[in-house]
Amino acid sequence: MIHASSLTRSYGEFKAVDDVSFDIGRGEVVGLLGHNGAGKTTIMKILTGYLEPTAGSASVDGLDVVKQRQMAQQRIGYLPENCPLYPEMTVIDYLEYQAELHAVPERDRLAALRTAIARTELASKATQRIAILSRGYRQRVGVAQAILHQPQVLILDEPTNGLDPAQIQHMRTLLRELAEHATVVLSTHILQEVQAICDRVLILRAGRLVLDAKLDELDRGRRLLLAVDCSPEGAQGVLAGVEGVRSVDCLDADAGRYRYALSMEGADPQELAPRVARAVSKAGWALYALQRESRDLETVFRDINQVEAREMVHA
Repeated sequence: MIHASSLTRSYGEFKAVDDVSFDIGRGEVVGLLGHNGAGKTTIMKILTGYLEPTAGSASVDGLDVVKQRQMAQQRIGYLPENCPLYPEMTVIDYLEYQAELHAVPERDRLAALRTAIARTELASKATQRIAILSRGYRQRVGVAQAILHQPQVLILDEPTNGLDPAQIQHMRTLLRELAEHATVVLSTHILQEVQAICDRVLILRAGRLVLDAKLDELDRGRRLLLAVDCSPEGAQGVLAGVEGVRSVDCLDADAGRYRYALSMEGADPQELAPRVARAVSKAGWALYALQRESRDLETVFRDINQVEAREMVHA
């Protein structure tokens, strides 16, 4: 549904997006993660046709977003980071105006307005001027205009920005419902949003794509964590000699207990664990813990950005 190939966007010598490629299938819910300045918003602007790439290409439903921009945009519902609203208009007038811009047929317009207002819980504010709405309700108006024309693709930049906890929960429910009929790409720096809504995550760092993974794959730990009473001098050789162990890293030590991370050579953790336990028993060490490493989204995101911090120190 969405195809990005070697996307690059430069401003002079600075590359806001640097050679980014990915594919997003129909019906997927994908989160774009990264610190401020990582390139999330720039990629969204390219995908929606509001910004041309310096190099590379992007398409939506097979339509090039540069060469066939208007046709591609007809398939997209877009919530920008700071959604432009007309404060002097009422909610209903603004949405009717947006429906006309989205080329919603006049015979279908009333039903489209009712559906969008109901889904975003704006009925009580429909006749109020946008100028007097809270930030959270303005955000809902932005989402309503994005879904008016029932787009095949929804691209949402910080959709829960400014919402209170109850509104955030409602927005999550709405996005799950929308994902039943549309491909959804959302940008956020809030990890909980991605975990609650998305099937897959793309993590950006300094304009480059550093991770593309399904969320259920992140929990498949690639290392075994071991805690014994043997120091690295005695443990390294024994543990490295276990079949399937590629490397051994000492994580920390506390009161005579040493924690190690064992990287595997393609072995299943369930198969490797008994071998490690036998080696520990044969060596006569006390075994305090042996488990597969759990790598949730927070752990992965932290590790990626620790790499960035180290690179900046050594630059």
